[in-house]
Amino acid sequence: MPAVRRADVTWNGDLASGKGEVSASTSKAFKALPVTWGSRTEAADGRTSPEELVAAAHASCFAMAFSGGLGRAGTPPQRLEVSATVTFDRVEAGWKVVSSALTVKGKVAGIDAAAFQKAAEAARDGCPISQALKGNVQLSVQATLEK
Repeated sequence: MPAVRRADVTWNGDLASGKGEVSASTSKAFKALPVTWGSRTEAADGRTSPEELVAAAHASCFAMAFSGGLGRAGTPPQRLEVSATVTFDRVEAGWKVVSSALTVKGKVAGIDAAAFQKAAEAARDGCPISQALKGNVQLSVQATLEK
């Protein structure tokens, strides 16, 4: 059975001066987060953006995929700290999400730095959010194994 999730946005006004609110309708984990064009292209000022929400989705998806891969290899992580930095930039055809750069620090017993990096790259390529972005967005991962 497929997992179906929903978010809803209410937008008022034009693009440049308008504003909206986004809510997680399925989980109710967040409600009425403010979103504006300015929060995408200028300072966030306490407002979110679609790119920040993509970054949150990518970081959490990658963390799960990486943890799962390490576990299947017999080296489950003690801790993973993951960040995703999504870049929204003006290109020839207009505005576009151009990249999602993942960084991960992890504490994993029984693995060396090369194996940690290889597992991070597999998780980058295999997580469902990466799959959704692949071919449209430059994906990268920087992995650091902590002792």
